[in-house]
Amino acid sequence: MSFRTEGTQRVISVHGVVFAHYSVEDQAAEAYAMITLWESEYATQSQIARAFGYSARSLRRYQERFAAEGIRALVRKSGRPAGRRSGSAKQRGRDQTILHLKTKGASNRAIAGKLGLSEKAIRKRLRRLGWQPQMEPAASGLLFEKDPTGNASPTSEVSENTIDIPKGAAAAAVEQRGGIHEDIEPASVSRDPNPLDRSMDRLLAAMGLIEDAAPVFAPAESLPWAGVLLAIPALVASEVLPVARQIYGSIGPAFYGLRTTLVAYILLALLRIPRPETLKEYAPADLGRIVGLDRLPEVKTLRRKLARLASRKASQEFGHELARRRIAERGRMMGFLYIDGHVRAYHGEHTIPKAYLTRTRLAAPGTTDYWVNDQKGEPLFVVTAEANAAMTRMLVPILEQVRHLIGPRRRVTIVFDRGGWSPKLFRKLLAMGLDILTYRKGRVRRIAEKRFVLRTGKLDGRPEKYLLHDQAVRFLRGKLRLRQVTRAHR
Repeated sequence: MSFRTEGTQRVISVHGVVFAHYSVEDQAAEAYAMITLWESEYATQSQIARAFGYSARSLRRYQERFAAEGIRALVRKSGRPAGRRSGSAKQRGRDQTILHLKTKGASNRAIAGKLGLSEKAIRKRLRRLGWQPQMEPAASGLLFEKDPTGNASPTSEVSENTIDIPKGAAAAAVEQRGGIHEDIEPASVSRDPNPLDRSMDRLLAAMGLIEDAAPVFAPAESLPWAGVLLAIPALVASEVLPVARQIYGSIGPAFYGLRTTLVAYILLALLRIPRPETLKEYAPADLGRIVGLDRLPEVKTLRRKLARLASRKASQEFGHELARRRIAERGRMMGFLYIDGHVRAYHGEHTIPKAYLTRTRLAAPGTTDYWVNDQKGEPLFVVTAEANAAMTRMLVPILEQVRHLIGPRRRVTIVFDRGGWSPKLFRKLLAMGLDILTYRKGRVRRIAEKRFVLRTGKLDGRPEKYLLHDQAVRFLRGKLRLRQVTRAHR
């Protein structure tokens, strides 16, 4: 553990990873950092207090305040408050609340979320109050009941709205037990009364009775990364989830099903968390609350779900179905299609050609993704080039897919940069019934200034003036004739 102070800012690092960042003037933030370091067992009380210039007694006093009243107690003014002794009546009321909730069967995590304390503080308080856990009824009593004939049958809550699923490990295990086929319930509602404790839903998933946990959101204040939920309406409008359901169906009985997996990956991308491995730096419980679960699936789970989806080899079909729906909805925006290449750095084990990375300004192993966008710049679909193929090689297969999606007769103008310059390629595109708009590459003759003509027009509602020269040009020994528009720089 180490910390570094620059000006009024202090950063605490543990094993090279940033643990906390706060202003040295914020005494409450520093006290909370010390408490968190001790609860994480990175150092003893004496070591933490000595490193921050406090006594061990002061650190224990902060811990007692935090355990009794939460983080608000750390920002109290110095000095003894007037009147009755601080926290005595309030603490007794909190103890009664904790005991009442435990009697009702609430978990320590649920009580901690309700009272704004840590789960460890609840465990300590219960130990001091002498709480003894009671034996809970068997889980099977919640799921099954006896019918008049004496046979066990699922209750109405579990058996409603069931659908067939592909035969998997759970179904195979059931068949081995008696050859009975069981159905899976869609995750329409949750069986847990507390959004922060999804024990019942996890049990149902383990028994193969649900294929995705229903999202249930708990009330919260100052929840980290909650702003990403503003993207949910756009996600719903994109129809990604119904298309995924149509193409992939289900990934089997699970607490983290198809919908949860896709939503998690999309929201993580919006939070600039590029890979599942980066999740090690974040609290799963905090990220889970933004998807309506008690915790987000962690690294191994997400990678396993992604591997299961990849094994279906349906990504191309998934992309085409999304593109087909977008064309059906916004067909009038498809008069112009923009094609652009973006290089991604490659960190795998295979040897692939190098490409120029704009961000690093270096040539490094990478793959090129070619994006097809509509008139507003919104993506239609994306194609990854094999072995970093140039745009001149990728345009024809990409535009064959475009022609298949938009229909055989529709006239579309394809816009791309000079990376796709090739007169031989232009002949193929024109033969496909496509118009082209690009930059000219190579040497050109100088055009006299007097041959330019002033043209006026409106772009995005604003008047614009350009000096333009329009002429016909020929390529491939006169076999290809194109129109060239040149703009004069003033």
